[in-house]
Amino acid sequence: MSTPVKKTIPLKKVPVSKTFPQKKRASAKKKKPGNFPVKWKVALAGFLLILLSPFYYGYVIKCFTSTWRWIRDVGTDPHYRTYKSFNIRIPDKYTIHGIDVSYYQGRIDWHKVKNMSEDEVHISFAFIKATEGVVIVDPYFQRNWREGPKAGIICGAYHYFRPKTSGKWQAIFFLQNVKTEKGDLPMVVDVEELNGVAPAKMREELKAFLKYVEAKTKIKPMIYSGLKFYQDNLDGYFDGYNLWIAHYYQPQLAIESTTKWSFWQHSDKAKVSGINHVTDFNVFNGDSLAFRKLLVK
Repeated sequence: MSTPVKKTIPLKKVPVSKTFPQKKRASAKKKKPGNFPVKWKVALAGFLLILLSPFYYGYVIKCFTSTWRWIRDVGTDPHYRTYKSFNIRIPDKYTIHGIDVSYYQGRIDWHKVKNMSEDEVHISFAFIKATEGVVIVDPYFQRNWREGPKAGIICGAYHYFRPKTSGKWQAIFFLQNVKTEKGDLPMVVDVEELNGVAPAKMREELKAFLKYVEAKTKIKPMIYSGLKFYQDNLDGYFDGYNLWIAHYYQPQLAIESTTKWSFWQHSDKAKVSGINHVTDFNVFNGDSLAFRKLLVK
């Protein structure tokens, strides 16, 4: 008898996936632009406020200016430094500054003069030319004499002395054109040349001028002169009068310590706002209390 043959049934193929399923990773949240923490916002705001502050810029400019001055003036006297606004060097131990003017400076804007300032140097006073000899009145005197005080400048008038002409007649002419008021600076006589006369004759006429002015106004005038002219012709003869001395481009006035002087004209090349020409620059030898005592009462 034969053995029956078993039939084999082919297995069904199960498809195998090439890749296994993976878990999805949690994606990190993207930060939006400008989404800074609060503390950084505060810090940034503070920094911007500093940059935009006028005080910050003022401080930076001041530091830069001081550094530049130190570099520019290195090797020079630190007590006689350049002031850019005025375009001159100014001795620094004086606190009261002023100018003197005549027709040479033309029409002056006195308010601009008053408002000009650099590092606490500003113009407090002005001497104004009034007359010369016995016939000349400065064409700008009346305007300057009126407008200077209006702007807050303390003013004084001066006369340019001519030694060949009678000192008394010059004094009469001067007083005909100048009237002082309380708070003005004393009147000044400007004597700086001999005009061909002997020194003794010049001193005689100058003495007559001074005596007449003092007798009529009860105010002792001041004498203006260049340092060399004063030393050669006036020193020892008018010691009772306050002096205004011209001596240019020096850190200090080279005069004997016993000499009584009130004003020093230390430059003739200053640039001043409101004046279209260079002008003389002066300092007062004293503090504000001494300055007030000098004024007309």
